[in-house]
Amino acid sequence: MNLEQARFNMVEQQIRTWEVLDQDVLDLLYVIRREEFVPAACRDLAFSDLEIPIGEGQRMWQPKMEARVVQELSVRKSDRILEIGTGTGYLTALLAQRAQQVFSVEISPALKALAEQSLKDHGVDNATLELGDGAQGWEKHGPYDVIVLTGSTPVLPQAFMNQLKPGGRLFAIVGDAPVMTARLITCSAAGSYASIDLFETCFPPLLNALQPKRFEF
Repeated sequence: MNLEQARFNMVEQQIRTWEVLDQDVLDLLYVIRREEFVPAACRDLAFSDLEIPIGEGQRMWQPKMEARVVQELSVRKSDRILEIGTGTGYLTALLAQRAQQVFSVEISPALKALAEQSLKDHGVDNATLELGDGAQGWEKHGPYDVIVLTGSTPVLPQAFMNQLKPGGRLFAIVGDAPVMTARLITCSAAGSYASIDLFETCFPPLLNALQPKRFEF
């Protein structure tokens, strides 16, 4: 496989056509090499429009999803970011390249260890990985400028909004299968939020994600 041609095709045919037009984000995809963050057995699929299995029952987002989310969050060099669900560390690396500090919480010890090694190998020194369950918030380093949930949540916990700084942005996939909503929430002032639904999608929930109250008969 010609990796650079495959990378170019991914950017131009998948990502740019999915409303990702920020040139800084597109350039970032050439700097952080996605194929080095996917499982070795899936290396040939690194640039495909697929959700790649990464073990522990988890999957990576499609490349266009990763790029679109980075664009929508408008990450700045002064930002402190909370990522829930580290996975392979690829999105962590993209965010870290643009931010001051990323705090990433992963519930799987095996995935955390793999991601830590990958980030170390790529010289990412402004990402702190922590083992834990962040599905309903992680206030330890808050408040944050940016929060991103890499798994879906049937109900978005209020705790995440409470952990945003004024001006902060939150990305989450909200709802139940088969149709979920990719949502961007901005904190305009303490206790005041604006929400934009970006697109429909479907992605597995975070472990221990907040569930709606069910009627019991």
